[in-house]
Amino acid sequence: METTPFKVDIAQPVLADLRQRISNTRWTDEADNADWKFGTNRDYLQSLLEYWHDGFDWRAQENAINRFAQFRTDVDGTCVHFIHERGRGERCLPLILTHGFPDSFLRFAKIIPLLTDPAAHGGDPDDAFDVIVPSLPGYGFSSKPRQAGMLFKVADLWATLMTRTLGYDRFAAHGGDWGSLVTEHLARSHADALVGIHITDVPFVHLFEKPKNLSLKEKKLIEQTQQWTQRGGSYALIQGSSPQSLAYGLNDSPAGLAAWMVDKFRAWSDCDGELDSAFSKDELLTNITLYWVTRTIDSSFRFYSDVANASALRWITELLKKWTCSSKVPTGFARFPHDIHPPPREWAERFYNLRHWTEMPRGGHFGAMEQPELLAADIRAFFRPLRTP
Repeated sequence: METTPFKVDIAQPVLADLRQRISNTRWTDEADNADWKFGTNRDYLQSLLEYWHDGFDWRAQENAINRFAQFRTDVDGTCVHFIHERGRGERCLPLILTHGFPDSFLRFAKIIPLLTDPAAHGGDPDDAFDVIVPSLPGYGFSSKPRQAGMLFKVADLWATLMTRTLGYDRFAAHGGDWGSLVTEHLARSHADALVGIHITDVPFVHLFEKPKNLSLKEKKLIEQTQQWTQRGGSYALIQGSSPQSLAYGLNDSPAGLAAWMVDKFRAWSDCDGELDSAFSKDELLTNITLYWVTRTIDSSFRFYSDVANASALRWITELLKKWTCSSKVPTGFARFPHDIHPPPREWAERFYNLRHWTEMPRGGHFGAMEQPELLAADIRAFFRPLRTP
């Protein structure tokens, strides 16, 4: 299958329209002393939009993105956008990195150089990877799913991309958020092609399985997750049950889109309530602008709908794959302490052939963005003994 080189180049009228819409924001009022209690704080959002209008340079961010080698290709009828950066070493291991929501392929912008050229960053050149970072269907510059159920097909797309399109016989995989689920599905359905998988969270769908003989730590995890679902997980229920209703407003209002997204970045990261301590405004706005210019907030919700509306047959099929395949693939896990609901080791051991477990000293849900050096070192360490000469 052919690949076509790709460069980000957003038309100027699209950017001019964005600036005009920011200028025309119709602000709500806010309860006294609300801070972030009811969602995104208005003072913070106003300062972010002011910078978005007056200080943010999308063209500079475009140039930074375009320093990566990017391509688009058709994979079984789906147009997939991806970065493909070759490693600097004699035995580079191919590694596919999968993002989630509300981030994008930009989740991995900091970590790519650390993985492709470890020697330039104080590492061993024998740990170099060929790094492939696709945009999930419905995100960024990949095509938007037109039919339900795409979430359960992504692993097959990735396997085809890696083996048939790019010509790798075997490869490694890492992911976070939706990326953890896709990476797990790769292990289930394409075990023979996987050297190993590395993840940063146990997909929340496993909470539906209600296994028996839970440890005290596992019981605490489930209890905390249930409490979090009531307080902070309502976004997923909305995105799964009424995605289109929500998307109209976010697709039409830069302020609405930014408010919805930064609320998650603040709540899920290791920032102690101070977003600027974890992410620069340029980082946040580059990611938000990517959603805006590609009009993909609606399509990014569709995975939530896929989970909410999956049939009993679908879940039975996934369980069968788990029993027959998942235990075969070596798995590494990086547990960041301020993730949404970091699991105990015994929970992860229920679902994976766990060979490597790292308790990170800091970091949250967006490990590759928040602590790229720590995550890169852990990925290198896990895959080091799995490499073949």
